[in-house]
Amino acid sequence: MFSAFSFYLTALKLQNFSVLKRYILSLALLLPAISQAQKHHEAGLTFGVSNYTGDLQDKPFASTGHHPLIGASYKMFMTPRVGLRFGATFTTISGADSLSDIKANYLRNLNFTSRIIEAHAGLEYNFWPIDRVRSRVSPYVFAGIGVFYSNPFTNGMDGEKVFLKHLSTEGQGLPIYADRKPYSNVNVSFPFGAGVKFLVNKTLVISAEMGFRPTTTDYLDDVSKSYVNLDTLSKYKGAQAVQLSYRGNKAAGWNEDGNGNGQSYVDYGFKRGDSRSNDWYWFGNITIAIYLRASGNTRTYWQTTCPRGRN
Repeated sequence: MFSAFSFYLTALKLQNFSVLKRYILSLALLLPAISQAQKHHEAGLTFGVSNYTGDLQDKPFASTGHHPLIGASYKMFMTPRVGLRFGATFTTISGADSLSDIKANYLRNLNFTSRIIEAHAGLEYNFWPIDRVRSRVSPYVFAGIGVFYSNPFTNGMDGEKVFLKHLSTEGQGLPIYADRKPYSNVNVSFPFGAGVKFLVNKTLVISAEMGFRPTTTDYLDDVSKSYVNLDTLSKYKGAQAVQLSYRGNKAAGWNEDGNGNGQSYVDYGFKRGDSRSNDWYWFGNITIAIYLRASGNTRTYWQTTCPRGRN
């Protein structure tokens, strides 16, 4: 487990290494106490929808761009209120300027799709002590940290699937733009949110929650800063990079200022995205889980909750 995290630490090359390292170390120090204090477990499957907020979708809750998600979760509670939660999720996010009601964005005419594979861990707090005796329903909140993989792609000029990172659409990695480094496909997220859970028939827990994921990258959608000179981009990366960096000439009336004036040509410095904030994505989901007593008394749990068979 820790070797896998070490791999991610090497791959990420992010400034917040110390945050992730401190989190993992704290978790490792807590494990001996947790193993002695567990009260119950919840293990189940998660289903729901996802969406994102970024340069191609600026609304926190858009009416378009929803995608299904699936995942698995495991929670171990030290008390009926407080527990650790772990999970893995697979989903898709997307955005398209053609759906924007902002004229400048609509005329920019970019689009993207990306698969998201996330693993996360965190703390959960039940406001009421959910268990078989005291309470069968409780609202809860959670917060934690995650690692996720994304790789944005778009439709090419002939409708083909084209991954965008290697095209350096904003000059990332080109020697003439030394300040623009290639972005990573593996990044950190910080899940937090709230939900409500129901203990059904002593063995089944159904939870409905909303979770938000601010991230450490502004390139979920391959858009962040300004355009680069298209002739320079063509020289280093070819015609396809130019076609997919600048698609305004495919939308009638587009130009630099969005007001119908000027040439339909962009150059270095013209705004392409907004680098003042990183991208987010969010999940709305339902989890169906099995409620189990802590290890060491599982047999007693089943004996007290399941009907005895007839002799």
